Amino acid sequence: MIVIPRIVSVSGVREWSDGTIHLFNDYLVTEEPLEIRIGATPVSVTMRTPGNDLELAVGFLYTEGIISSRSQIALVYAEADDSQNGANRVRVDLVSNCPLDPESMRRNFYAASSCGVCGKASIDSVRSRRLRSLPVDWIIAPETLCLLPDRLRSAQKIFEKTGALHAVGLFSLDGQLLVLREDVGRHNAVDKIVGWALAGDRVPLHNTVLMVSGRAGFEVVQKAIAAGIPLLASVSAPSDLAVNLAREFGMTLLGFLRGRRFVIYSGAERLAQADSLSADSQPVV
Repeated sequence: MIVIPRIVSVSGVREWSDGTIHLFNDYLVTEEPLEIRIGATPVSVTMRTPGNDLELAVGFLYTEGIISSRSQIALVYAEADDSQNGANRVRVDLVSNCPLDPESMRRNFYAASSCGVCGKASIDSVRSRRLRSLPVDWIIAPETLCLLPDRLRSAQKIFEKTGALHAVGLFSLDGQLLVLREDVGRHNAVDKIVGWALAGDRVPLHNTVLMVSGRAGFEVVQKAIAAGIPLLASVSAPSDLAVNLAREFGMTLLGFLRGRRFVIYSGAERLAQADSLSADSQPVV
């Protein structure tokens, strides 16, 4: 039986407006736990919006450094569980000779939809996730980047109904949308895109740009670096930890990308005309 994920639900609500209360039906985005397993071993439980769960599981295992390539995966499938929808568990079977780092498997955790895994355990694990410095082998025009927010928003399907989902879009260097994923958690949407890319043998994603709604936090930056994405842009601000990580691994990190304005936090060398800044105008690091 094919289970169709329930992405939105309808709920009766009351709205107060200028002293008047009226009733109407509102759309709510679905948030449910997904258990990710390697074989019979639980690895993580993440709160996510149902849909593209196989991509999410595979992308998560890759960006967390538990697997390093698609060739290590033998089979990925949804397992029945005790939930009402019966599809809140994904099992990933690896090939028999796949080496697993016991330290990477030690990080069994619950990931909240808001920020993924936060704190010291997550920060210390960065060094074991096979992160590599990103190559600088192309330059992109700022005008192309300014097109991305509108293209990302116009491609969002569920947000228009609920207003509650984050979107992440992967773009080509000429600004064409390659794939978009929505989720209550930005980090989940990034993992879904990485899982999509792994399925098509597209990783590392050196010739792409990632655009995220909301802020660019540490988890989003490290997952993008793990996938080999050299430029990450967001419509809001990054955290200081995210900026430091981007600078360390040579990522171009942009914030407040809205209209014809954005802030360059790192990696200005990938932007056309960025070298025209005078020495006096360089930011203090």
